[in-house]
Amino acid sequence: MRKIYDIAIIGAGPAGIATSCEAIIFGVENILLFEKSDNHSETIRKYFNDNKPVDKDWKGIKVELEGHIDFKDGTKETTLDLFEDSLEKNLIDAHFNTEISKIIKLADKFKVYTSTNDIYYAKNIVVAIGKMGKPNKPSYKIPPSLRKKANHTIADCKGNEDVLVVGGGDSACEYAYFIHQDNKVTFNYRRDEITKANPKNVKNLMNCAEDKEIELKLGIDIKNVEDENGKFKVFYSDGQIEKYDRIIYALGGVTPREFLESCSVVLDKKGNPLINDKNQNSEGIYIAGDVAGSIGGSIALALNHGYNIIKDCAVYIEHNEAISA
Repeated sequence: MRKIYDIAIIGAGPAGIATSCEAIIFGVENILLFEKSDNHSETIRKYFNDNKPVDKDWKGIKVELEGHIDFKDGTKETTLDLFEDSLEKNLIDAHFNTEISKIIKLADKFKVYTSTNDIYYAKNIVVAIGKMGKPNKPSYKIPPSLRKKANHTIADCKGNEDVLVVGGGDSACEYAYFIHQDNKVTFNYRRDEITKANPKNVKNLMNCAEDKEIELKLGIDIKNVEDENGKFKVFYSDGQIEKYDRIIYALGGVTPREFLESCSVVLDKKGNPLINDKNQNSEGIYIAGDVAGSIGGSIALALNHGYNIIKDCAVYIEHNEAISA
Protein backbone atom coordinates (compact mmCIF):
# COMPACT_ATOMS: atom_id res chain seq x y z
CA MET A 1 0.00 0.00 0.00
CA ARG A 2 1.36 3.41 -0.98
CA LYS A 3 2.19 5.88 1.77
CA ILE A 4 -0.16 8.84 2.03
CA TYR A 5 1.51 12.05 3.22
CA ASP A 6 -0.35 14.60 5.30
CA ILE A 7 1.08 17.48 3.24
CA ALA A 8 2.96 17.76 -0.06
CA ILE A 9 4.67 21.13 -0.59
CA ILE A 10 5.57 22.35 -4.06
CA GLY A 11 8.51 24.76 -4.01
CA ALA A 12 11.45 25.28 -1.62
CA GLY A 13 11.55 29.05 -1.53
CA PRO A 14 10.82 31.08 1.64
CA ALA A 15 7.14 30.05 1.65
CA GLY A 16 7.88 26.38 1.08
CA ILE A 17 10.62 26.33 3.70
CA ALA A 18 8.40 28.09 6.23
CA THR A 19 5.54 25.67 5.56
CA SER A 20 7.86 22.67 5.99
CA CYS A 21 9.44 23.92 9.22
CA GLU A 22 6.15 25.07 10.74
CA ALA A 23 4.66 21.66 9.98
CA ILE A 24 7.37 19.93 12.01
CA ILE A 25 6.96 22.41 14.87
CA PHE A 26 3.19 21.82 14.91
CA GLY A 27 3.80 18.08 15.04
CA VAL A 28 2.82 17.31 11.44
CA GLU A 29 5.86 15.24 10.46
CA ASN A 30 4.37 13.24 7.59
CA ILE A 31 5.27 15.84 4.96
CA LEU A 32 7.01 15.95 1.61
CA LEU A 33 8.80 18.87 -0.11
CA PHE A 34 9.40 19.09 -3.86
CA GLU A 35 11.82 21.51 -5.55
CA LYS A 36 12.64 21.58 -9.28
CA SER A 37 16.17 22.99 -8.77
CA ASP A 38 19.06 21.39 -6.91
CA ASN A 39 18.78 23.59 -3.80
CA HIS A 40 16.34 25.65 -1.79
CA SER A 41 15.69 29.38 -2.40
CA GLU A 42 16.67 29.21 -6.07
CA THR A 43 15.03 32.57 -6.86
CA ILE A 44 17.09 34.32 -4.18
CA ARG A 45 20.27 32.61 -5.37
CA LYS A 46 19.61 33.44 -9.03
CA TYR A 47 17.98 36.85 -9.01
CA PHE A 48 19.51 38.55 -5.94
CA ASN A 49 22.91 40.22 -6.25
CA ASP A 50 25.65 39.09 -3.85
CA ASN A 51 25.48 41.07 -0.59
CA LYS A 52 22.11 42.49 -1.66
CA PRO A 53 20.29 44.00 1.33
CA VAL A 54 17.15 42.00 2.14
CA ASP A 55 14.61 43.99 4.14
CA LYS A 56 12.02 42.42 6.41
CA ASP A 57 9.60 45.25 5.59
CA TRP A 58 9.77 44.95 1.81
CA LYS A 59 8.84 48.13 -0.09
CA GLY A 60 8.23 49.75 3.28
CA ILE A 61 5.25 47.46 3.97
CA LYS A 62 5.50 46.44 7.62
CA VAL A 63 4.81 42.76 8.28
CA GLU A 64 4.60 41.37 11.80
CA LEU A 65 6.03 37.88 11.81
CA GLU A 66 3.58 35.30 13.15
CA GLY A 67 5.56 32.09 12.88
CA HIS A 68 8.71 30.53 14.33
CA ILE A 69 11.35 31.62 11.77
CA ASP A 70 13.16 34.68 13.12
CA PHE A 71 13.67 36.69 9.94
CA LYS A 72 15.33 40.12 10.21
CA ASP A 73 16.89 42.68 7.89
CA GLY A 74 20.06 41.27 6.39
CA THR A 75 21.67 40.35 3.09
CA LYS A 76 21.21 37.67 0.47
CA GLU A 77 23.81 35.54 2.27
CA THR A 78 22.39 35.90 5.80
CA THR A 79 18.91 35.12 4.49
CA LEU A 80 20.12 31.93 2.79
CA ASP A 81 21.98 30.95 5.96
CA LEU A 82 18.82 31.44 8.01
CA PHE A 83 16.79 29.18 5.71
CA GLU A 84 19.58 26.60 5.60
CA ASP A 85 19.64 26.56 9.39
CA SER A 86 15.86 26.26 9.54
CA LEU A 87 15.94 23.24 7.23
CA GLU A 88 18.75 21.57 9.16
CA LYS A 89 16.95 21.96 12.48
CA ASN A 90 13.76 20.47 11.13
CA LEU A 91 14.34 17.21 9.30
CA ILE A 92 12.46 17.56 6.02
CA ASP A 93 11.85 14.83 3.44
CA ALA A 94 12.94 16.98 0.49
CA HIS A 95 13.10 15.87 -3.15
CA PHE A 96 15.29 18.24 -5.19
CA ASN A 97 15.63 18.23 -8.99
CA THR A 98 12.03 17.08 -9.08
CA GLU A 99 9.35 18.92 -11.01
CA ILE A 100 5.64 18.37 -10.56
CA SER A 101 3.91 17.53 -13.84
CA LYS A 102 0.35 17.43 -12.51
CA ILE A 103 -1.77 16.88 -9.42
CA ILE A 104 -5.14 15.16 -9.58
CA LYS A 105 -7.75 15.50 -6.85
CA LEU A 106 -9.24 12.16 -5.83
CA ALA A 107 -12.06 11.52 -3.38
CA ASP A 108 -10.07 11.94 -0.17
CA LYS A 109 -6.51 12.70 -1.32
CA PHE A 110 -4.36 14.06 -4.13
CA LYS A 111 -2.30 12.09 -6.63
CA VAL A 112 1.00 13.85 -7.37
CA TYR A 113 2.87 13.10 -10.61
CA THR A 114 6.56 14.05 -10.86
CA SER A 115 9.14 14.52 -13.62
CA THR A 116 10.99 11.48 -12.27
CA ASN A 117 7.95 9.32 -13.12
CA ASP A 118 7.24 8.73 -9.45
CA ILE A 119 3.75 9.07 -8.00
CA TYR A 120 2.94 10.24 -4.49
CA TYR A 121 -0.27 10.68 -2.51
CA ALA A 122 -1.06 13.45 -0.04
CA LYS A 123 -4.08 14.66 1.93
CA ASN A 124 -3.15 18.33 1.47
CA ILE A 125 -1.24 20.27 -1.19
CA VAL A 126 0.65 23.53 -0.67
CA VAL A 127 1.68 25.34 -3.86
CA ALA A 128 4.52 27.65 -2.79
CA ILE A 129 6.08 28.79 -6.03
CA GLY A 130 7.25 32.19 -7.24
CA LYS A 131 6.60 34.13 -10.42
CA MET A 132 10.23 34.83 -11.32
CA GLY A 133 10.56 31.31 -12.69
CA LYS A 134 8.48 32.66 -15.58
CA PRO A 135 9.70 36.25 -16.11
CA ASN A 136 7.77 38.72 -18.23
CA LYS A 137 9.17 39.25 -21.71
CA PRO A 138 9.07 42.36 -23.90
CA SER A 139 6.28 42.71 -26.47
CA TYR A 140 8.75 43.00 -29.36
CA LYS A 141 10.87 40.14 -30.66
CA ILE A 142 14.50 39.66 -29.70
CA PRO A 143 16.71 38.65 -32.67
CA PRO A 144 17.70 34.98 -32.24
CA SER A 145 21.37 35.94 -32.67
CA LEU A 146 21.18 38.15 -29.55
CA ARG A 147 19.05 36.05 -27.23
CA LYS A 148 22.01 34.93 -25.11
CA LYS A 149 22.71 38.60 -24.34
CA ALA A 150 19.10 39.44 -23.52
CA ASN A 151 18.99 38.45 -19.85
CA HIS A 152 16.70 38.59 -16.83
CA THR A 153 19.54 38.72 -14.29
CA ILE A 154 23.01 40.25 -14.19
CA ALA A 155 24.75 36.89 -13.76
CA ASP A 156 26.29 37.05 -17.26
CA CYS A 157 27.22 40.72 -17.07
CA LYS A 158 31.02 40.57 -16.76
CA GLY A 159 31.92 44.25 -17.07
CA ASN A 160 33.16 46.72 -19.69
CA GLU A 161 29.88 46.63 -21.59
CA ASP A 162 27.22 49.10 -22.66
CA VAL A 163 24.22 47.71 -20.78
CA LEU A 164 20.56 48.71 -21.03
CA VAL A 165 18.43 47.86 -17.98
CA VAL A 166 14.70 47.82 -18.71
CA GLY A 167 12.05 47.94 -15.98
CA GLY A 168 10.67 50.07 -13.18
CA GLY A 169 10.77 47.90 -10.07
CA ASP A 170 13.27 47.00 -7.38
CA SER A 171 15.15 44.48 -9.48
CA ALA A 172 15.70 46.96 -12.31
CA CYS A 173 16.95 49.67 -9.93
CA GLU A 174 19.21 47.25 -8.08
CA TYR A 175 20.64 45.73 -11.25
CA ALA A 176 21.51 49.14 -12.69
CA TYR A 177 23.07 50.34 -9.44
CA PHE A 178 25.02 47.15 -8.86
CA ILE A 179 26.70 47.02 -12.29
CA HIS A 180 27.18 50.73 -13.00
CA GLN A 181 30.74 50.91 -11.67
CA ASP A 182 31.98 48.27 -14.12
CA ASN A 183 29.77 49.08 -17.09
CA LYS A 184 28.22 51.97 -18.98
CA VAL A 185 24.59 51.69 -17.87
CA THR A 186 21.38 53.12 -19.30
CA PHE A 187 18.14 52.72 -17.35
CA ASN A 188 14.89 52.67 -19.32
CA TYR A 189 11.33 52.74 -17.92
CA ARG A 190 8.28 53.51 -20.01
CA ARG A 191 6.72 55.73 -17.34
CA ASP A 192 7.89 59.21 -16.30
CA GLU A 193 8.30 58.25 -12.63
CA ILE A 194 9.47 55.14 -10.79
CA THR A 195 6.70 54.36 -8.31
CA LYS A 196 6.90 50.58 -7.85
CA ALA A 197 10.37 50.35 -6.33
CA ASN A 198 11.55 50.81 -2.76
CA PRO A 199 12.40 54.51 -2.15
CA LYS A 200 15.94 53.52 -1.12
CA ASN A 201 16.53 51.88 -4.49
CA VAL A 202 15.08 54.85 -6.36
CA LYS A 203 17.31 57.23 -4.40
CA ASN A 204 20.43 55.21 -5.22
CA LEU A 205 19.49 55.24 -8.89
CA MET A 206 18.75 58.96 -8.98
CA ASN A 207 21.98 59.82 -7.18
CA CYS A 208 23.92 57.93 -9.84
CA ALA A 209 21.96 59.72 -12.56
CA GLU A 210 22.74 63.11 -11.02
CA ASP A 211 26.43 62.18 -10.94
CA LYS A 212 26.12 61.11 -14.61
CA GLU A 213 27.10 57.55 -13.71
CA ILE A 214 23.82 56.13 -15.09
CA GLU A 215 21.85 57.53 -18.02
CA LEU A 216 18.08 57.68 -17.51
CA LYS A 217 15.52 57.20 -20.26
CA LEU A 218 12.20 57.65 -18.45
CA GLY A 219 8.82 58.06 -20.11
CA ILE A 220 10.16 56.38 -23.24
CA ASP A 221 9.17 52.98 -24.58
CA ILE A 222 11.11 50.61 -26.82
CA LYS A 223 9.48 49.98 -30.21
CA ASN A 224 11.87 47.49 -31.73
CA VAL A 225 15.28 45.84 -31.40
CA GLU A 226 17.60 44.73 -34.21
CA ASP A 227 20.99 43.02 -34.43
CA GLU A 228 23.71 45.27 -35.80
CA ASN A 229 27.10 43.57 -35.83
CA GLY A 230 26.39 41.66 -32.64
CA LYS A 231 24.98 44.65 -30.77
CA PHE A 232 21.40 45.57 -29.85
CA LYS A 233 20.15 48.38 -32.04
CA VAL A 234 17.30 49.83 -29.98
CA PHE A 235 14.58 52.01 -31.50
CA TYR A 236 12.88 54.21 -28.89
CA SER A 237 9.38 55.67 -29.13
CA ASP A 238 10.74 59.24 -29.19
CA GLY A 239 12.81 58.56 -32.31
CA GLN A 240 16.16 57.91 -30.60
CA ILE A 241 18.28 54.99 -31.78
CA GLU A 242 20.99 53.61 -29.49
CA LYS A 243 23.28 50.56 -29.44
CA TYR A 244 24.08 48.27 -26.48
CA ASP A 245 26.14 45.17 -25.83
CA ARG A 246 23.57 43.65 -23.48
CA ILE A 247 20.00 44.19 -22.29
CA ILE A 248 18.79 43.22 -18.81
CA TYR A 249 15.01 42.83 -18.66
CA ALA A 250 13.64 43.23 -15.14
CA LEU A 251 9.94 43.22 -15.99
CA GLY A 252 8.65 41.08 -13.14
CA GLY A 253 6.99 37.70 -13.49
CA VAL A 254 3.64 36.28 -14.49
CA THR A 255 1.38 33.83 -12.72
CA PRO A 256 2.11 30.37 -14.19
CA ARG A 257 -1.51 29.70 -15.12
CA GLU A 258 -0.99 26.43 -16.98
CA PHE A 259 0.99 24.92 -14.12
CA LEU A 260 -1.59 25.97 -11.51
CA GLU A 261 -4.39 24.48 -13.60
CA SER A 262 -2.45 21.23 -13.91
CA CYS A 263 -2.26 21.16 -10.10
CA SER A 264 -6.06 21.36 -9.69
CA VAL A 265 -5.82 24.97 -8.41
CA VAL A 266 -9.01 27.01 -8.84
CA LEU A 267 -8.37 30.29 -10.72
CA ASP A 268 -10.35 33.48 -11.16
CA LYS A 269 -11.16 35.06 -14.56
CA LYS A 270 -7.73 36.72 -14.68
CA GLY A 271 -5.91 33.46 -14.12
CA ASN A 272 -4.94 34.15 -10.49
CA PRO A 273 -5.54 31.55 -7.75
CA LEU A 274 -8.48 32.09 -5.44
CA ILE A 275 -7.35 32.41 -1.81
CA ASN A 276 -9.19 32.93 1.49
CA ASP A 277 -7.75 34.40 4.70
CA LYS A 278 -6.20 31.02 5.57
CA ASN A 279 -4.40 30.86 2.21
CA GLN A 280 -6.76 28.08 1.18
CA ASN A 281 -7.68 27.77 -2.49
CA SER A 282 -10.09 24.85 -2.25
CA GLU A 283 -10.50 21.87 0.03
CA GLY A 284 -7.03 20.49 0.67
CA ILE A 285 -5.19 22.98 -1.58
CA TYR A 286 -3.29 25.99 -0.20
CA ILE A 287 -1.34 28.76 -1.95
CA ALA A 288 1.73 30.48 -0.45
CA GLY A 289 4.43 32.95 -1.38
CA ASP A 290 4.81 35.16 -4.43
CA VAL A 291 2.05 33.45 -6.40
CA ALA A 292 -0.44 34.00 -3.56
CA GLY A 293 -1.08 37.69 -4.17
CA SER A 294 -0.17 41.04 -5.66
CA ILE A 295 2.42 41.92 -2.97
CA GLY A 296 4.99 39.53 -4.36
CA GLY A 297 8.56 39.53 -3.15
CA SER A 298 7.89 39.95 0.57
CA ILE A 299 9.82 37.20 2.34
CA ALA A 300 8.20 38.03 5.68
CA LEU A 301 4.74 37.69 4.15
CA ALA A 302 5.74 34.34 2.61
CA LEU A 303 6.85 33.11 6.03
CA ASN A 304 3.49 34.11 7.48
CA HIS A 305 1.73 32.23 4.70
CA GLY A 306 3.49 29.03 5.75
CA TYR A 307 2.56 29.56 9.39
CA ASN A 308 -1.11 30.28 8.62
CA ILE A 309 -1.42 27.28 6.32
CA ILE A 310 0.02 24.83 8.82
CA LYS A 311 -2.18 26.15 11.61
CA ASP A 312 -5.20 25.38 9.45
CA CYS A 313 -3.80 22.07 8.17
CA ALA A 314 -2.81 20.91 11.65
CA VAL A 315 -6.34 21.46 12.96
CA TYR A 316 -7.78 19.73 9.90
CA ILE A 317 -5.46 16.73 10.28
CA GLU A 318 -6.11 16.41 14.02
CA HIS A 319 -9.85 16.58 13.43
CA ASN A 320 -9.77 13.82 10.80
CA GLU A 321 -7.53 11.64 12.98
CA ALA A 322 -9.93 12.04 15.89
CA ILE A 323 -12.84 10.98 13.69
CA SER A 324 -10.87 7.97 12.39
CA ALA A 325 -10.03 6.92 15.96
